[in-house]
Amino acid sequence: MIEVSVITPTYNSASFIAEAIRSVQNQTFSSWEMIIVDDCSKDNTVDIVREFTLKDSRVKLIELKNNVGPGVARQIAVLQARGRFVAFLDSDDIWLEEKLTKQLDFMMKMHCAFSCTAYEQIDEKNKRIVKTLVPPLQADYDRVLLDCPIGNSTVMYDTQLLGKCFGPNVKNREDFALWLTILKKEAYVWGLPLVLARYRLRRGSVSSNKLKLVYYQWVLYRRVEQLTLCRTIFHICYWGMIKILGLK
Repeated sequence: MIEVSVITPTYNSASFIAEAIRSVQNQTFSSWEMIIVDDCSKDNTVDIVREFTLKDSRVKLIELKNNVGPGVARQIAVLQARGRFVAFLDSDDIWLEEKLTKQLDFMMKMHCAFSCTAYEQIDEKNKRIVKTLVPPLQADYDRVLLDCPIGNSTVMYDTQLLGKCFGPNVKNREDFALWLTILKKEAYVWGLPLVLARYRLRRGSVSSNKLKLVYYQWVLYRRVEQLTLCRTIFHICYWGMIKILGLK
């Protein structure tokens, strides 16, 4: 029986996808499937993933005919997932080898349905640790709304307790929106203060463009979460201060 379904949307990730897949294959916990959804890549991402699927039946590839964005691609993968636990790994990120073992042990010990871990930020060449981010032990909806202390590639949730979870269909910040959706029915996300993943900072990505991020944050707060104007302004200012000071 498959215990963990690893969800990985990908688009033009030929330079990084093999390393992401190997980091899953190297896990000390072996009862997993990895569902990779290619969102119409224009490079040779698909060819690389196919090589892995031929050698490891746990690695699965879904090729989309139309570009739908990472949020919808994740939803498509979750619909196909067979594991009790759903975990997320972006195509340019990496897991440390004990990630699944330690996070599952933590969730069993804490009797929690939704968890994340600490992670390191690395550069594109995987040579330099930029920063280490550690989540709070517990975070509720209001706490996560402030600055989202959750690393996407560290999240795992229990479908036996929560069912399969889907966020709103938004173009960006879709992972943040999903965590907020889960926290509307689950009281807390629990944080394991161990570095078990590495997040790659890439030049030219949406997350590296602060002006675009401000706009997407506004859309998330105002249109998706439907916060009042005053509360939206407060959250934008707070989030902007965190970014400017380099705290996240």
